[in-house]
Amino acid sequence: MGARLRSSARGLPRGVVALGFVSMLMDASSEMIHSLLPVFLVSVLGASALSVGVIEGLAEATASVTKVFSGAISDWTRKRKPLVLIGYGVAALTKPLFPLANGIGAVVTARLIDRIGKGVRGAPRDALIADITPPESRGAAFGLRQSMDTVGAFLGPAAAVGLMALSGDNFRFVFWIAVIPAFAAVAVILLAVREPERVGPTVRRSPLRREQIVKLDRRYWLVVGFAGVLTLARFSEAFLLLRAQGIGLGARYIPIVLIVMNVAYAASAYPFGRASDRLGRRGLLAIGIVLLIAADLVLAAAGGVFVVMVGAVLWGVHMGATQGILSAIVADRAPGDLRGTAFGLFNLVTGGALLAASVLAGALWTAVGPASTFLTGAALSAMALVALTVSRPPPSA
Repeated sequence: MGARLRSSARGLPRGVVALGFVSMLMDASSEMIHSLLPVFLVSVLGASALSVGVIEGLAEATASVTKVFSGAISDWTRKRKPLVLIGYGVAALTKPLFPLANGIGAVVTARLIDRIGKGVRGAPRDALIADITPPESRGAAFGLRQSMDTVGAFLGPAAAVGLMALSGDNFRFVFWIAVIPAFAAVAVILLAVREPERVGPTVRRSPLRREQIVKLDRRYWLVVGFAGVLTLARFSEAFLLLRAQGIGLGARYIPIVLIVMNVAYAASAYPFGRASDRLGRRGLLAIGIVLLIAADLVLAAAGGVFVVMVGAVLWGVHMGATQGILSAIVADRAPGDLRGTAFGLFNLVTGGALLAASVLAGALWTAVGPASTFLTGAALSAMALVALTVSRPPPSA
């Protein structure tokens, strides 16, 4: 089994493949819930689109803030796996809170605690992948993890569709089933993830001190700034689900939108990552931004289910062309002893941008309408493309 997986990953370290499986299982669990959560909030608990935007933005921002500290701790202690295990463990333990929720406040609490778990694991996990992967293969490594993560992201909604049909649209039943793969992910960490031996003295001062932060050079901060602008253009995928609901797709079929998007994401992330190792990162990022502009324009004009699905495909390929590559660039730019901190700061900025983007999207949706939300996204995407084009030195290899 391990040999076959290694062959399929074209010689990438086994730890990368194991972490890919962990991401796949946890994302399957999360997306079984999240693919239904916006509709559950609106149709069952009576929330507004603005409330959905605020909840999603706060959730991702919470994860991003937590990543700064967990990444720095992993640099300070030079131990990544314990934080990865804690982060996934917290996320698994919060999954039962969703089916037990009877109000918006309970959902917010469950979502925030779940995202704290994501924040604790995110930067140490990405730093661990960078630690165990040769520089010339990092695009492929991060692309593989993103692809496997995204396999979970379409398996989860697919399971949600089937379970909703079997249970007569019983949201809470689906949420309970989602607990199972979450705990399976924790088991894989315990059994299959190994931390590499480290040489040299352990850093005794916090990596967040000024004398440490200045080691992150201008090229790194250009990447962070560029990613922040791009994230402003890419609000929560919850609005794709609300768009599908708005054109008349039934509640039990709403997760199909995420399935379509994530199939496109999973199919494209690893090829784009491998290509970036050979061809460079900058041009592929530009392609990704053009795809996001196209997705926004299609979704703004959508009047039927087929057009929404086309927009979801374009959105997914955009994700495949940008997310893993941005992680690889951060790994390329960060010193080895500050990788956890570098990923944490990167995610802090992008998480804050996602909060602002999701709140803005929710406000526009409520005040003006769905088309304005996606047209604004297209305009912000164009700004990110301009920033990528004119930046010197380039924010990518």
